[in-house]
Amino acid sequence: MVHKIDHSDVPIRLFKSDFLEFFTHISPVTIIIIWLPIAVYFLASSIVQSSGFQPYIPLAFIIGLFIWTFTEYTMHRFVFHFKPSNTFQERISFLFHGVHHAQPQCKTRLVMPLPVSIPLALAFYGLFYLTLNILLRVNWLEPLFSGFITGYLIYDITHYATHHFPMRSGYLKFLKRYHMQHHYKAPDKLFGVSSPIWDYVFNTKLTTPN
Repeated sequence: MVHKIDHSDVPIRLFKSDFLEFFTHISPVTIIIIWLPIAVYFLASSIVQSSGFQPYIPLAFIIGLFIWTFTEYTMHRFVFHFKPSNTFQERISFLFHGVHHAQPQCKTRLVMPLPVSIPLALAFYGLFYLTLNILLRVNWLEPLFSGFITGYLIYDITHYATHHFPMRSGYLKFLKRYHMQHHYKAPDKLFGVSSPIWDYVFNTKLTTPN
């Protein structure tokens, strides 16, 4: 996916309708206000319902975080960067992610808008419920979902930070450079944002020296 890069302060307009256009913009503060209480609620609820802190709770939470890293990678690689084969698909691709590559510094299009994140969260909650019900581990649902949502928050905040925070040292500097290379050097590689682990597993890391 190659787009001419626009670093202007005026966001690219996606819809003629002001109503629809409004929902394509979102502040990172909004996702923290919406999703952090949800993550805390599910974790706290699991502790209360289990009559105390049980060993499976942190384990399920960590598994939820881990599942998110895989979800982040697969969605970025196969959904956001799918190869369109006609004009309609090109339009959908641009709406989903192409606009971000065309205007990577647009502050209001760096985190997932609620019309996308809410249906996805409900879908994953249902998937986790069905899977854990089959495995007879329904009590794992709440801490696992809390870990998954926490992973999503880390991803979105990290993504915003890589574009607008200095991140001059340590692992944060590595993540910023890693994601900038995805934008400006290898848009068909380096799909991890909060973690590069799956790029190493599936060999979508850079094969030439940085």
